[in-house]
Amino acid sequence: MEKIIQEVSFFMLLEDIYKEFLFDLEIKNFSIRTIKGYRNNNRAFLNFLTNEYSLMEIEEVSSNHIKAYLMNLKKKGLSVSYINGIQKNIRSFFRFCVEEGYVAEKRNPVLGLKWMKQPKVLIKTFEDEEVIRMLNVYKGSHYLELRNKLIIMFFVDLGIRNLELCSLTCPDVMDTTIKIRGKGNKERHLYISPILKKYMIKYERVKELYFKDKLMTDSNYFLSQNGKMLTNTAIEIVVRKAGQQAKVRESIRCSPHTLRHYYAQKQLRLGLDVYSLSRLLGHESTAITNIYLQSIQDEKIVELAKTSSPLMNL
Repeated sequence: MEKIIQEVSFFMLLEDIYKEFLFDLEIKNFSIRTIKGYRNNNRAFLNFLTNEYSLMEIEEVSSNHIKAYLMNLKKKGLSVSYINGIQKNIRSFFRFCVEEGYVAEKRNPVLGLKWMKQPKVLIKTFEDEEVIRMLNVYKGSHYLELRNKLIIMFFVDLGIRNLELCSLTCPDVMDTTIKIRGKGNKERHLYISPILKKYMIKYERVKELYFKDKLMTDSNYFLSQNGKMLTNTAIEIVVRKAGQQAKVRESIRCSPHTLRHYYAQKQLRLGLDVYSLSRLLGHESTAITNIYLQSIQDEKIVELAKTSSPLMNL
């Protein structure tokens, strides 16, 4: 059987498999954004193989070729975390090749390939007072003001991703819970706190009046003033504006993802366990969530060191 697989793969062109791989991602209902990442990163990798080594067939690719590509990215000054993200996309491509029988499992070139060691990073996010000031930036009773305020509240109280908020539809919003479609189209349900529910009721009432005589082209929960689905960029502008007017520290990036960091660290400080937080965030494993816990622990050690300086206590 292995011999047959090798003979078939000998005639398989990288370009043909690449097109089939992208089509498979669509079949699996990956998000447009995710598919774009897989498409662009693997396209650049295949171009490298063609330009540097004149490779065209799948069986010609070895782990040394992949290592050479990753080292080339490192020489260009790309961050280790970014390069590891690209390697993840390349691994997915070759996993597809194995699943489809184009490459024998033991000849998969990513076998034995190691991840680049990432430097330990202390995740910094907003302080409570900064979040309060951001929430108070949008004060008016107009539809857009209420919408923007509620957008900030959603990030703070639910910890959802930007794309998850954009794609949220009205049927997803129930009486006490919200259905979120996360990465890989995996669903999870989040609790609507009483204070969040209060502003949601107000927003829904104003939204209904605002669009009473207007055309709504989309059924999303949050809409533009023209009744269309909001884009990632539009949401980022809402958060960035709030951060600027709230005079958030310049060292903190005012983005939806930083609010997600705030949510995660706040939940841990309030006593939520890592496993439950992992489920709420929609993480594939607790390994990702543990980064938030580690950041908090490191932060506490730094604070402790302020009162335990040997020189100050001589």
